[in-house]
Amino acid sequence: MNVMNNAQGDTATRKLCALTFDDGPNTTTTVSVLDKLQSLDVVGSFFIVGSNVNGETVKVVRRAIDMGCDIQNHSWTHTDMTLQSKSEILDEVARTSALIKAISGVSPSFFRPPYIGVNDTVFSEIDLSMIAGFDGLDWESSVDAQARAEKILSSVRDGAIILLHDFEKNEATVDALDILVPALRERGFTMVTISEMFREKKVDPAVKGRLW
Repeated sequence: MNVMNNAQGDTATRKLCALTFDDGPNTTTTVSVLDKLQSLDVVGSFFIVGSNVNGETVKVVRRAIDMGCDIQNHSWTHTDMTLQSKSEILDEVARTSALIKAISGVSPSFFRPPYIGVNDTVFSEIDLSMIAGFDGLDWESSVDAQARAEKILSSVRDGAIILLHDFEKNEATVDALDILVPALRERGFTMVTISEMFREKKVDPAVKGRLW
């Protein structure tokens, strides 16, 4: 998705995109992503699965926060919410938001539904702004790092939300960042957190019944 498609009035002059990562945290690939972001001097937004947070992975989340990254909500169990009841949906989101606030001191503003699965119940019950983004098929093991980067670069526009994954053993996405980030910079993009994206583009993300 492209935030600029829905900007109202004047927008910032910087060309922005947001790197977002789903399905962590873990002590392997998430750490590799953070190492890569740090070496490339960029930030990202991590949509975490609450049940993945434990005594070791909480340290990884805190490192991301210290680096200036966003921590956002990706549910508690990564279950298809279109198959859940209202109470189950609310519990998935509330538990994860409470955990994020306990770790970071800040409640998340954004939610990415597992599998981007939504229906009327999901939209009506969840108060957080819904994020989809566009991906480079980086969840598919047969797609190598070069192809992942090229797919994203073929579609990226000002205001783009880029969907990536930091689940365990997804090292090809770590390698893709070495291609993607320099190429984005060459095209004049600044990579920011998703919160900064909406703030700078002066777009209100709180729109019921839609995915950004």
